[in-house]
Amino acid sequence: MGLKDRLAEDRLVEQTSERGSIQHWRQRLLEEINLDDLAMLTLAQRRIRLEKVVGHILSREGPVLSDRERSAIIRRVVDEALGLGVLEPLLNDESVTEIMVNGPDSIYIERRGKVERIDTTFASEEQLHQTIDRIVSQVNRRVDESSPMVDARLPTGERVNVIIPPLSLSGPILTIRRFPKPFTIDELVGKGSLDEATGVLLAAMVRARFNIVVDGGTGTGKTTFLNALSGFVPGFERIVTIEDSAELQLQQEHVIRLESRPPNIEGTGQVSIRDLVRNSLRMRPDRIIVGEVRGGETMDMLQAMNTGHDGSLVTVHANSADDAIYRLQTLASMSEVKIPFEAIRDQINNAIEVIVHLDRAADGSRRVGEIAVVASNRRNDFRMQTLMEFVKEPLGPDRVVRGEFHHYPLPRHVAQRLITNGESIPQAFGVAEEGDLSRTRGVD
Repeated sequence: MGLKDRLAEDRLVEQTSERGSIQHWRQRLLEEINLDDLAMLTLAQRRIRLEKVVGHILSREGPVLSDRERSAIIRRVVDEALGLGVLEPLLNDESVTEIMVNGPDSIYIERRGKVERIDTTFASEEQLHQTIDRIVSQVNRRVDESSPMVDARLPTGERVNVIIPPLSLSGPILTIRRFPKPFTIDELVGKGSLDEATGVLLAAMVRARFNIVVDGGTGTGKTTFLNALSGFVPGFERIVTIEDSAELQLQQEHVIRLESRPPNIEGTGQVSIRDLVRNSLRMRPDRIIVGEVRGGETMDMLQAMNTGHDGSLVTVHANSADDAIYRLQTLASMSEVKIPFEAIRDQINNAIEVIVHLDRAADGSRRVGEIAVVASNRRNDFRMQTLMEFVKEPLGPDRVVRGEFHHYPLPRHVAQRLITNGESIPQAFGVAEEGDLSRTRGVD
């Protein structure tokens, strides 16, 4: 059943019964079932069992209903008892990547990069609070006035953020980010996120152990792209992934997944990304993949890249490849050890080799906007050299973003490193002439 059909059923339930009646049938269901018996069943088996019980209760005690009305009420009651109520149809729709609940009467979703408001609402603020409590209890957390903000990952993989009054002036706010199945580079090429030649080049760079930074704004697909790049890491290497919320889905066999931990209710027990980066260096990694750097752990990551852990991958929030360089410099300076900017610049110039910038266009499409190499060295001012960029055409009446991927010759040191590692250079790029700095720019 599609999302539209589910939402139509929800409206039908509201039209054929009092809002509180779903809670009444849910209570009757809880009175009749044996929770110990349910604990022995799989999730699918539980749903089947509960649907049968609700059907029997409606037959005995319910009003006269059409088959469609009866099915709709059964589904809603089971969703309330077993899942997340009105959010269940959204979680079951694979095309929905973000669910944004702005209070009980306002729900938005993101689908295919576009945000839209839907008709579904919660029956009351109390029902929204109950749903939030059910979500955070799955990860042994609580949300109340003393702890009004929670950021967590559900057992099923979704990332959840909750913020309630007094921090939120709009009532309880719930945001659920869902992660689709991992895409390969070939699949992203098929979706138009990049072209084939660029995919071949990036694959060669990962295998040749270039240190790569993926940057972009919120919702540009950084994690998705990082996951796709990780597919080119050889299967025999030991990979350590470090994330705030475990979202990467690597397919290699020898993968160690580490996830940070926020402080508990008493404010203790926190394990930061920085703690995990430092610990990972004692785990004999061949590659370190950090989901996102946001603070002082950036310096630890740069030092790891500079001390034999090449081939590492990381993402950072930035609006361009140039911004990413300065963002890394700013984040690295947040370390508790005060380091001169010149020394940080030295670390970045020596550690970061390739920056992949991702864009999210006005029509919701996501693609690689630029690939650049860091052309500066030591403590010199930052310089970048573009290898590929997406050049947009003027926006037409249909508001669809179109354009072309333009390729430029690789610097000779980049080409030589690829060749030394047994990789071929895509014909679309070629190799620059000795001393050619035509695509090199200073970073302001």
